[in-house]
Amino acid sequence: MSEPRSKARPRHRRSRTALAVTVPLALTAAGTLAYGTDLGVLGGTGREASAAAPAWAADTADGFASVNSLGQNGTYGGRDGKTVTVKTQAELEKYATAAEPYVIVVAGTIAMNPVGKEIKVQSDKTIVGQGTSGHIVGGGFFLGSGVHNVIIRNLTIRDAYQGVWNDKDHDFDAIQMDGAHHVWIDHNDLRHMADGLIDVRKDSTNVTVSWNKLSDNNKTFGIGWTENVKTDITIHHNWIRETEQRNPSTDNAAHAHLYNNFLEDAAGTDIKSSYGNYSRGATKMVLENSYFQGVKNPVIKDSGAAIVQRGSVFSGTSGRNESGGTAFDPKAYYAYSLDQAADLPSILRSGVGPRSSLGTTAASTKAAAATTLTVAQDGSGQYRTVQAAVNAVPANNPARVVIAVKPGTYRELVKVPSNKPHVTIQGTGGSRKDTTIVYNNAAGTPKPGGGTYGTGGSATVAVEADDFQARNLTISNDFDEKANQSLSGHQAVALRTAADKVFLDGIIVSGDQDTLLLDTAAKDKLGRVYVSNSYVVGNVDFIFGRATAVVDKSVITLKKRWDGTSAGYVTAPSTAANRKGILIANTTVNGDVSNGSFYLGRPWHAGGDASLDPQTTVRNTSLSAAVKSTPWTDMSGFSWKDDRFAEYKNSGAGSGSANSNRPHLSDAQAAGQEVADWLAGWTPSAS
Repeated sequence: MSEPRSKARPRHRRSRTALAVTVPLALTAAGTLAYGTDLGVLGGTGREASAAAPAWAADTADGFASVNSLGQNGTYGGRDGKTVTVKTQAELEKYATAAEPYVIVVAGTIAMNPVGKEIKVQSDKTIVGQGTSGHIVGGGFFLGSGVHNVIIRNLTIRDAYQGVWNDKDHDFDAIQMDGAHHVWIDHNDLRHMADGLIDVRKDSTNVTVSWNKLSDNNKTFGIGWTENVKTDITIHHNWIRETEQRNPSTDNAAHAHLYNNFLEDAAGTDIKSSYGNYSRGATKMVLENSYFQGVKNPVIKDSGAAIVQRGSVFSGTSGRNESGGTAFDPKAYYAYSLDQAADLPSILRSGVGPRSSLGTTAASTKAAAATTLTVAQDGSGQYRTVQAAVNAVPANNPARVVIAVKPGTYRELVKVPSNKPHVTIQGTGGSRKDTTIVYNNAAGTPKPGGGTYGTGGSATVAVEADDFQARNLTISNDFDEKANQSLSGHQAVALRTAADKVFLDGIIVSGDQDTLLLDTAAKDKLGRVYVSNSYVVGNVDFIFGRATAVVDKSVITLKKRWDGTSAGYVTAPSTAANRKGILIANTTVNGDVSNGSFYLGRPWHAGGDASLDPQTTVRNTSLSAAVKSTPWTDMSGFSWKDDRFAEYKNSGAGSGSANSNRPHLSDAQAAGQEVADWLAGWTPSAS
């Protein structure tokens, strides 16, 4: 819209990140991102993959690897570079050491020559095994100072052992990092190396190690080798068995979060544990819901270190089991959920290590296998349209159904009705631009049976089913405002959600006015939406509705109006009282528009409902000069000052100090307005 008015529409704990879920390299004001997409001033072009990208090559890290720091907003590897398949050491080394991003699929066994060779991986890489066939034998990987945004996944790295148990002469590791940051090591089998299986050294930080099997070794997992107290690391859902020491040994870590790990020293074997989890130096460690079987000295700490323990099981252990000191609250950094410690032996024996199907992710190993329906315009899939695949999902389906959409432009309307939960619509191309669902209805567009669509009815894709996910595609409304000036009602929604637990990951949602409608099934219903690693493009109220919605680690692209002018509003929340509204966190707001031309938001009291209490919080976000110095404004006779609008620790040319027209949260207030507070116990995970 061009001026405040009522919209004719249907009535519609703590974390600086959330999951699985991570994001582009330094979301700068210039906007040239590692996404590999082309969105106006954001630049870049989509790359065509030279090999089929594994399904989980588009996943992003959880834990400390997901946190926005050091100029890197999460860990997503080479997911927007080319995908290449390698079968030789020379091919692997060529792509792993290249300057540009790559998803590198290891298909087969690569024996390193010479033995002990550690390939020097460069930034923005995903190295992933093809099924269970990706083996690195007799060597591993090294990540040097400044290397960042690296994922090593689904590989077996093994057998550099030279016959000497405590070998001082052959420092051959599976994975070593010296001064790297934002690294995710996930679903690997690491064993029988000459030195360490994993070494996180010399101020390496923002590391997550998850769902790995670490076994048959002396030195398992060392963290430290520095006087600085800098490292932030998450270690969860790993099975550590038949290893002697460093399980792990954590020295001078600022924040070490260990949860849901299974440490096993089996009786009757030659390898005996000397200790389990060790907090050394000035480390602050939180240890939760792990299982220790037969381990000697399962938990130990130095006098200056801290360990806060809770919820673990100790079976047949002996020796030291220590805790003490104060640590930190992991949920102040990211959201996560805990499995019961007693369940871990069964969960991890079946869930760690490389997966035979690349569609099985860390977060879904415990879930039933998903049904996959394929869509392709050329007839090579099961269905030619996305809606036909949705129609094929049985009513009240109990488990996940993935609709895999091959590259192409699908000009159609898609509706996922409320009786079809657990649906994922996922593009299969190398870029989120390769697969587009688009239509051009607007609020005032005449319906075939009479009347008009209205704002909510104009959506290209409408989601009314809980537990919906979308990833690696574009959803667009390309209604042409200029060509339809005589039409009353230019609101044109690309995506409407009216459900709970909606996860939008790695997508583009593009339109002009009212692009992304985040609603609930009813005014008294909770509707949580998590938007991550995505682009949202528009100009007027283009993120709006009454959902409890998070836009995290994404890019909000401001777009000029149809007549070339710059003016607009990012958000228009219509939050019910006592609910949370729209949270924008760890994101960049920019675009090719005039300076000082866009408001961050205004209160939408849908239907003039004075009982609503609209809320938008924008925090830890980079704001370009396009944002007004007074970023909030009134709407339809309702003052923004009577509702809930605030900022916290934003940056960039469009940020500003607190004043009566620009409220900032206090630190205490901000502690209750983080991603986990919005998600309220839900941990979005790719499936």
